[in-house]
Amino acid sequence: MVPFKLSAFADEADPHSAGQIQALTENGIPYIELRGLETGSAIQLSDKGARELKARFDAAGIAVWSMGSPIGKIGITDPFLPHLEQFRRTLELGQIFGAKCVRMFSFYLPKGDEDRPKYRDQVLERLSILVEEAKGSGMVLCHENEKGIYGEKAPECLDLLQSVPGLRAVFDPANFIQAGQETLSAWEMLAPYVEYMHIKDALADGKVVAPGRGIGHVPEIVEKFGAQGGEVLSIEPHLAIFAGLSQLEREQRSIKEDIYPSKRAAFDVAVNALKAIIAQ
Repeated sequence: MVPFKLSAFADEADPHSAGQIQALTENGIPYIELRGLETGSAIQLSDKGARELKARFDAAGIAVWSMGSPIGKIGITDPFLPHLEQFRRTLELGQIFGAKCVRMFSFYLPKGDEDRPKYRDQVLERLSILVEEAKGSGMVLCHENEKGIYGEKAPECLDLLQSVPGLRAVFDPANFIQAGQETLSAWEMLAPYVEYMHIKDALADGKVVAPGRGIGHVPEIVEKFGAQGGEVLSIEPHLAIFAGLSQLEREQRSIKEDIYPSKRAAFDVAVNALKAIIAQ
C-alpha cells in the first residue's frame, strides 16, 4: 500500500502527556490527534501550557495532526453561543500547535425524536457558522460520523458535506457499524469528501475490536483511501481493558484477544494491527 502517515489518539495509551509522547515515539507514530491530557481536555489549555506542550512535541519529533475536539457534541437544542466560544478557543489553540484539522460532530438529536429532517436546517446553520469561523485559521473542519448525532449515517453525512462548502469528513468505520450503517456503501458515498480516517473496527453488535478483526472492511477501505491519494490514518483503539490478572483469575475468565491488561497494551495492539494491514 501507499506510505500512509500515522496519527493517533495517544490519550488512549496514557492520560499523561509524557506517556503519550513515549507511546507515539516507541510505536514510530509522528502525528497526534490531540484530545485528553493530565489536566483534562486539550482545549482547556492556556496559551502558555499549549506552547510548552508543543515544545515537548517538537523535541520528540511529533506534530499535531488534528485537534480532537468535542465541538458538535451537544444537543441540537442546547444553546449554541457558549459552544461557539469554545470552538473559537479551539481554533486559537490549534494555531499554536500548528494543527492541520479540527475534528467535530453534527449535534445530538433529542432522545426519542426520530424526525431527523426537522433538525436539518438548524444543523446546517450551525455547521456553516463553524466553517466560516475556521476560515483563515489554516485548519480544515472535519466532520466525524457518530451514533446519535445528525450525521450518524452516510446519507445524512453526504447531505452535510454537499451543503456546507469547506466541510470535510473523518471516516470512522466502527462508528458507522454502531449506527447500523454498512461501511463499504458508506465509503462509496463519502469518499470524495474524506480528509482522513479514524482507524477503529467493530463487530456486528457494536463491540470495538482491533483493526481488521471486525466487520468494518477496514483493510479494503484503507486501500481505497490510499488509492485516491489519502494519506493520514488516525488510530483510535477504543479497546476493552480488564482490571488485572488477579481479578481475571478470580472471575475464572480466559484472556480473549480483544481484552487487554492496560491502556498502553491495547494501544500497541491497535497500532500493530494497522501496521500489518498497510504492510500488505
